[in-house]
Amino acid sequence: MIPPSEGFWGPPTSTVDWCEANYERTRYVCELYNTLSSAALLGAGVLGASLHWKTLERRFIVAFAALAVVGIGSIAFHATLRFELQMLDELPMLYTALVMIFIVTEDRPQRRFGALFPALLVVHGVAVTCLSAFTRGAVQFYAFQTSFATMEGYALYATYRVYRRSRDAVPRRLYRAGMASYAIAVALWFIDIRACGVLQGYLPQHGIPNPQFHAWWHVLVSIGFYLLVLTLAWERLRVLGSPRALRFAAGAIPYIERGAQRA
Repeated sequence: MIPPSEGFWGPPTSTVDWCEANYERTRYVCELYNTLSSAALLGAGVLGASLHWKTLERRFIVAFAALAVVGIGSIAFHATLRFELQMLDELPMLYTALVMIFIVTEDRPQRRFGALFPALLVVHGVAVTCLSAFTRGAVQFYAFQTSFATMEGYALYATYRVYRRSRDAVPRRLYRAGMASYAIAVALWFIDIRACGVLQGYLPQHGIPNPQFHAWWHVLVSIGFYLLVLTLAWERLRVLGSPRALRFAAGAIPYIERGAQRA
């Protein structure tokens, strides 16, 4: 393992350091597995936006685009563990959550809250951005995590309510698959934080490599997010009275085709 002082980016300046040994594989990338797996976030966002560019409303394209930006930030952050690039990872996560709050709240054919609601979301985003970018330590960590987790939890709950109301087999399948992937991802995220001594210490001492749970979090949360957005998009098209069909790109990647009768 290369000492952090000899790594290309130097010792970490981020407020969090994940459970992957720094500069273990190369002096040019601080956390190699976490960096490579972040490409899943970028890929899911790009695929979602490109496959639905002419199919879904702008709100869903923005959600997918925001996920792609999260992927870019995550790659930069895990490659360097620099604080300024940590913000490029975390703040787009916050903005993605804000977009999802808008999607699950403005879910009727006509807007209910006009321009006031998105304006309030922007104000909240600016406030948390300032707390996250200009503070350090516990204040920075909990300001971001509390805001993000609250919005994420609400968006997931609202998506669950969509699932419960729906009698359509397609969104129910999408939701179950997406939520299973998301739940496993969150569980691995917590284990990576809380049991790092076991993952990075005890297991390697007994010949078992670190399972890199945070890297798996990137992959599984990308899949989960993509499928849950499709769940909401499908129901949104139903509310708008638009015919829709579920198709598969390359035989494996689901996407929604609008204006076609379902098979």
